[in-house]
Formats: sequence, structure tokens, C-alpha cells
Amino acid sequence: MIRVYLSLGSNIDRYRHLASGLNMLSEHFGKLDLSPVYESAAVGFDGDDFLNLVVSMDVTIGCGELSRQLKAIEDLHGRDRSMARFSARTLDIDILTYGDAVGEIDGITLPRAEILTSAFVLKPLSDLAPTEMHPHSGISYADLWKSYDQSRQPLSEVMFNWP
Repeated sequence: MIRVYLSLGSNIDRYRHLASGLNMLSEHFGKLDLSPVYESAAVGFDGDDFLNLVVSMDVTIGCGELSRQLKAIEDLHGRDRSMARFSARTLDIDILTYGDAVGEIDGITLPRAEILTSAFVLKPLSDLAPTEMHPHSGISYADLWKSYDQSRQPLSEVMFNWP
């Protein structure tokens, strides 16, 4: 079993898409551990606020197959891949880490750079796995969050009940 961390986000019908995405992840992969859910402003474009969280789960499939399955879940939620990189999303699921992998695996660069650059990824990851170490830097997620300039992107924890 390989422990993976995923970032989920939505700014279109946010609660419905996140809950549905979590249901599909649970159906495909079993037990999920969830961070708190945070609301933050859109980054890189003018748009509605996002809801974001981090999920951990154990998988037995390769990174490339995991990516294909996550894209299929996004597609089932109406993900429009013709849109600009920074645009509104029904559901966005990104692989943050795949075990301790570092580098390019099956075309996916790990660990995902947004862990170190985006509060909406690092804060929920530090909540869910504070003592886990970033695979490249070897620094715990809690310590990375403590040293992050938290004024760069304000976050607000929101109530989110699943299931």
C-alpha cells in the first residue's frame, strides 16, 4: 500500500462537487482521511472563492493509473479541460505526494510544487499530516506552514460535513 495525499478544490457549486468527489474517491479507494475545508480567493484569475481540502488514502495502483482515475472523476463532474490553467473549476483533484516519490513518475512531477507555494494546499496538508515530512525538503508540513508567509493568501475554515 502506498499513502497518497490529494488536493481537492472547487469554486462552482462547491459543496456539491466536493461531496460528490469524495464519495467517488471513497467508492474507488476505500477509507479517506480528510483535512478541514478552507475557503480562499481564486488565484490567477477573477472568480468565485474556492473551497479546498487535502485527502489522504492508501492505494495499490501506480501513479499514472491513479492520475487517470482522478481525471475520470473530474470529468464526471463536468471538468472543462479546454479552459485556461487558472480558471473556475467544478472539481480539481491533484496528486500532492505518492509515497516518498521525488521526481517525475508517469509524467507527474512529485511532490507537487503547490505544497510549498499555496496556502490552500499547505495549510490543510499541515492539519492532516503535521508530522509527515515533505519528500524533497525533509521538513514537516507543520514546520513548513509555520514558516510560510500566511498573509499571502488568507484562508477561512468552513463547516463541511461528509458523510
